[in-house]
Amino acid sequence: MGMSKSTYYYEIKKADDVKERNKELMAEIQEIFDYNKGRYGVRRVHRELVNRGYTVNHKRVQRLMYEMGLRGKRPKEKYHSYKGEVGRVADNIINRDFGTTAPLQKWTTDVSQFNFPWGKCYISPILDMNTNEIISYDLSMNPNIEQIHRMLNRAFNKFPSVEGLIFHSDQGWQYQHAYFRNTLKEHGIIQSMSRKGNCYDNCIMETFFGRLKNELYYGCENTYGSFEEFSIAISEYIDYYNNKRIQAKTKWMPPVKYREASMCCCA
Repeated sequence: MGMSKSTYYYEIKKADDVKERNKELMAEIQEIFDYNKGRYGVRRVHRELVNRGYTVNHKRVQRLMYEMGLRGKRPKEKYHSYKGEVGRVADNIINRDFGTTAPLQKWTTDVSQFNFPWGKCYISPILDMNTNEIISYDLSMNPNIEQIHRMLNRAFNKFPSVEGLIFHSDQGWQYQHAYFRNTLKEHGIIQSMSRKGNCYDNCIMETFFGRLKNELYYGCENTYGSFEEFSIAISEYIDYYNNKRIQAKTKWMPPVKYREASMCCCA
């Protein structure tokens, strides 16, 4: 081959060194992937490696995950709460301007449905547009006004002073209801609603639902034997999402940590 003996053995040794380095990296990737229950794709696995002190290109992480057969969960039916104008429709104040400069400036909400062999249940969360934190939520077998009542109570117990905040939703009957509108008014909150049938006007909430279902629900419908079991899983996931799951938007910090850092800086 016209190659010197020393060059041949150097290349062999180099290949062995790369394999050894990849072995350590693959073990770390597997640990991150398993810890997050298969919810992390290439981007988040790469970022977590960086957080752990590794200097590695995301393309290398992508290649190794492909070789290991590791793939993050991906996107499926949406619950529609729109029943026509059954109350009062608010103006679209947000108008797809999801930008914020601090926490507690803009919140959004919606209701999403889960189907199981034992029946249906519905989650109603409030999400802060600045931090992506789930401020409060309620999981119920019935998407009724009591569910909204519990969700709001939990949010205002957590943050009693939110005057001037903009609260965005779709035109679901719950948000046209006098109770919902009056409660927001009592707390000095400005109500905003998406245009009818336009999911892009509330895409932040849609993104959260997609993430939640990909990481906890799709493919696991038969795993949860009762509402109580699923309720525990949701509680654990929201805690994980708020306090452990890193995001690009929050500078690769979990939402709660990002809020605390932001409010500390503001103070």
